[in-house]
Amino acid sequence: IARRQRQMCIRDSAANPGAGTDPDSAKAIARSMMASHGWGDSEFSCLESLWTRESSWNYQAENASSGAYGIPQALPGTKMSEVADDWATNPTTQITWGLNYISGRYGTPCSAWAHSESVGWY
Repeated sequence: IARRQRQMCIRDSAANPGAGTDPDSAKAIARSMMASHGWGDSEFSCLESLWTRESSWNYQAENASSGAYGIPQALPGTKMSEVADDWATNPTTQITWGLNYISGRYGTPCSAWAHSESVGWY
């Protein structure tokens, strides 16, 4: 995501801490960021399925056994500090990190979903 766009999203969330904390808002944030990775709407259904399975799009989701955290279930959650220090409380930060992770490791959300379907994790 372009730095300016990411800063605007993070600033908007900081100005209104409750903004974007519900699953539907988080999904809207993710959908708005996908084009910056070169992904079309066809990839969103895979991302939606993946993160619904991982966290139900809950920015406070924590796996009690592994410690994975947030919408993308980063392990450890502190990895998301690469994006911003508010990784534990800001869905936009988590989504930004998660999309970057998917892009770097799998190329697309549908590739990440296929991997998850195959082995149970991504």
